Amino acid sequence: MNVPEGLLGRLAADHPYPRAFVTVSGAHLYGFPSDDSDIDLRGVHLLPLEEIVGLETGEETVTFMWDHEGVEADIVTHDLAKFCTLLLRRNGYVLEQVMSPLVVATSELHRELKALVPGLLTSHHAHHYLGFARSQWKLFEKTNELKPLLYTFRVLLTGIHLMRAGEIQADLTRLTGDGPPYLPGLIEAKRAAEHGALPADAPAPPRLQADVAALTARLEDERDRSDLPESPADPRALHDLVVRARLG
Repeated sequence: MNVPEGLLGRLAADHPYPRAFVTVSGAHLYGFPSDDSDIDLRGVHLLPLEEIVGLETGEETVTFMWDHEGVEADIVTHDLAKFCTLLLRRNGYVLEQVMSPLVVATSELHRELKALVPGLLTSHHAHHYLGFARSQWKLFEKTNELKPLLYTFRVLLTGIHLMRAGEIQADLTRLTGDGPPYLPGLIEAKRAAEHGALPADAPAPPRLQADVAALTARLEDERDRSDLPESPADPRALHDLVVRARLG
C-alpha cells in the first residue's frame, strides 16, 4: 500500500506529540481492502518528560479522524509506556500494529520494539483471537454482512498461525491455505464492496457455522499444543526500553 499523498503532512500538523511509529491496520493490513475502505492508522507517540512527571500530564491516547480525499482516515496512538503495558497482555491488536508491514512512519525505537516481539508471544494470545472471533461471528449472524464473516475467519487463522509458527501474520490472503476452499472468493467479494452482503453464491449458513466451529476447535487445539510460553519471556526488556526512551 502506498501512503496517500498528504497523509504524513496531516499527521505532522495535527498530532501533538512525536511518533515512534505509525502503521496501517484494518482491512488494508488484513488483505481485503475495498476502494472505499477506511484508512486505519495505529502507532506509538512519546510524551515529553514534563508531561509525565509534572502535575499537568499529557494524553496517553491520541485519537482523531478526518476525511482524506473522500475516504475516512483515523489514527489512534498510545504513549510508549501504555503501549508496552498492552504488549505484556494477551492483546493481539498491538502485536499486529507494531509488526504491520504497512509502515507510514518508523524510527529506531520502532525497530527495537519489533525485535522484542518474539519474546512477548504467549499461548494465552489465543484467548484474544478466540474472543474476537466470537464477537465477529455474532455480528455476522445479526447483519449477514460479509465483513464480520471475513474478520471471523481472519482472526481464527491468524491465531492458529501464531500458535503453530510463533509469528504474527494478519494478512488473510497469506492464510487461506488453512481455511475453507471458498475463502478466496469471499475475499474478492469484500474487495468489491466494503459493507456488502454475503454473496449469493456463498455457502449456506450451516456450512459457514460448521467451518467456523472447526477452526475454533483447531485454534484451541493449537493453543494447547503450542510451544509458546504461558507468559512473556523477557518483560524486563520492555521496561528498560521505556526508561531509555524517557531519559533520551
